[in-house]
Amino acid sequence: MRLRPAPRPQRSRLFATLSGSAALFALLPLGPALAQDTVVLDTVTVEGSGGGGRTGPGGVNEQQGFVATRSTGATKTNTPLIETPQSISVVTSDQIEEQELRSIRATTRYTAGVTPEITGGSDTRFGGFNIRGFDATANASFIDGLRLPSTSVINFLGLDPYGAERIEILKGPSSVLYGQNGPGGLVNYVTKKPTETQLRQVEVLGGSFGLLEGRFDLSGPIADGSPWSYRLTSVARTSENQVDTVDDDRLFIAPVLQWQPDADTTLTLLGNYQRDRAGWGLQFMPYSGTVVDNLGRRIPRSRFLGEPAFDYYDTDMGSVGWQFDTKLNDDLTFRQNARYSRLTHSEASVYGGGYQDEAAGILNRNAGSGDVALDTASVDNQLQAEFDTGPLQHTLLGGVDYRYTGYDDLIDIYSAGPLNVFAPVYGGPVDFLYTYTDRHVRQDQTGLYIQDQIKLDRLSLTLSGRQDFARTQSDNRLTDQQVSRDSNAFTGRVGAIYNFDSGVAPFLSYSESFLPPLDTDATGNLFAPETGRQWEGGVKYQPPGWNAFLTASVFEIVRDNAIRFDAVGGTFQARQTGQITSRGVELEGTASLTDSLDLRLAYTYLDVEITSDPDGGNQGRMPTTIPHNTVAAWADYTIRDGGMFDGLGAGLGLRYVGSSFGDDANTFKVPGATVVDAALSYERDQFKLSVNASNLFDKDYVASCGNRDFFCFRGEGRRVTGKLSVNW
Repeated sequence: MRLRPAPRPQRSRLFATLSGSAALFALLPLGPALAQDTVVLDTVTVEGSGGGGRTGPGGVNEQQGFVATRSTGATKTNTPLIETPQSISVVTSDQIEEQELRSIRATTRYTAGVTPEITGGSDTRFGGFNIRGFDATANASFIDGLRLPSTSVINFLGLDPYGAERIEILKGPSSVLYGQNGPGGLVNYVTKKPTETQLRQVEVLGGSFGLLEGRFDLSGPIADGSPWSYRLTSVARTSENQVDTVDDDRLFIAPVLQWQPDADTTLTLLGNYQRDRAGWGLQFMPYSGTVVDNLGRRIPRSRFLGEPAFDYYDTDMGSVGWQFDTKLNDDLTFRQNARYSRLTHSEASVYGGGYQDEAAGILNRNAGSGDVALDTASVDNQLQAEFDTGPLQHTLLGGVDYRYTGYDDLIDIYSAGPLNVFAPVYGGPVDFLYTYTDRHVRQDQTGLYIQDQIKLDRLSLTLSGRQDFARTQSDNRLTDQQVSRDSNAFTGRVGAIYNFDSGVAPFLSYSESFLPPLDTDATGNLFAPETGRQWEGGVKYQPPGWNAFLTASVFEIVRDNAIRFDAVGGTFQARQTGQITSRGVELEGTASLTDSLDLRLAYTYLDVEITSDPDGGNQGRMPTTIPHNTVAAWADYTIRDGGMFDGLGAGLGLRYVGSSFGDDANTFKVPGATVVDAALSYERDQFKLSVNASNLFDKDYVASCGNRDFFCFRGEGRRVTGKLSVNW
């Protein structure tokens, strides 16, 4: 017997106070920065999978302030970004802390090529995440280099960023090393690792929408001289949402234990657990009354269109795993990265279904509930060798990885009465109609890959190839239908970058992607794999003696067998279209010029076209939700002169997202919007008090639309957060 959703019991508003932040700090001279003086900045080094000398000395995933200088993300080796022929954006823990960024999507607000909050910042589903014009909500989530598969219903983008040392965004297809992912790129959540010295931090936060939150972060060696060290990061909050009656509560904890018996061997055991208890912050609003006036009226952005007694969005997710690396000799290193993750989810909602009477403001409503359980296990084995062939220096990486994913998906459809959007009266009946989906999906994927990073003086070449073998099986319990599909593909990447003494490094690359979907069509059949290919060229610039990094790039991505979702009869049905092409320009710069001044700038131009649409008839049009232009700029400055204002800081940011089409037929547009973010802080000894405001001037805007009837989403209004941090 299956239980139907019932109203949730009243939840306690009492939580433990927990917290987390920071990393390993070591002092390094930067050389001349703003003048001739030597400036010393904090260097954050995340200890993890070791690299080799061929890819350069320095800590793995090295970062200073807002600036990252090397990463394992794009190559799985310890490679400087200035020698990597691919666009990579890194959001460091300093930026996450300074801007008080509360979700993975929010961390990328100031990142070129990313449109992170298409469904608005208050969306508790964490959907609407685009990279280079392609939706990356369900196919781009990685943690420590291992994929976290998602479906059209649930995803791992809700993982709390406070447990992250950094967020890496790899632009364009990256299947050659990471297997199945979309053509736009991927987001890699790098977990905080134990520090070599004692770290203690406690934070207490309060702010808009009834926010009350506590965090702690503890790290260091277990004992003096011990090969064991640990990290324990945690968050607990109780909060509401800008949408009436919607909660947004969370408990997050992430323990890490590391064993390092000598300089050549490291074993890191990692885990995390997150419990979200929320309602539907996502409201399906009509175009009339949202984007344009309805007889001079606008629907308030706080308006709840559902039923309070039939509204929840509850998720539990967690994972356990390990990272192991050991140097077998001076030139040979073995690494293994493994993780098991589980996500369970339950939801119920009543949502808009288009006007019954537009003049009267009477909105039809649909309703549904869902239960999902997803398990995934991954292991990635790597062998790295370093050797010379004449004048060529090689860093050769070979690997084999395996991933299992299985999930159960149950969706029920309900009926609900209409609602006056301007004068709502709640309490109407919500009645079960039928079960829409009841299925079990399993996917097994095995990949073999090889990569050679070749250096010839100042020229760095990357040559990569991968063979994937995937099998997907879907069991439809409603019809007793079982379908399966074998999908095999070879993907490749080739890139070159040349480093001049001036710090300028032009690059050119070609890469491919491969993605066998977990979703099925309306009849239960599995889709053909999506594929993608990208050409990218550009210039990177790392000014000698300055802690800064700039990237300018142009690209073209072609996505074949693209899957789109259409609203049909109160449900969302997936269909496979022909081809979508994305062309664009990206400019991005980060700088921490002293320990007082941080800068970040990003500009993106996108020209996305449906180049083939056999069934939809929208060939030559631009897909919904994609702006041509986005601009973001941030600067913060802290006084550090030893005087009476020492430790006083301020930050200011501006974000502009241009207009986008509201339907694939391009019959109407959603206007663009500009919002301002700001921060004030005061730091003295081990204490820091800060106030952050996003959308400072409370700009009322629509983030995007997918159709005129009921698929428009409001942007988040002003959010103010106060925080007290204690470090010792």
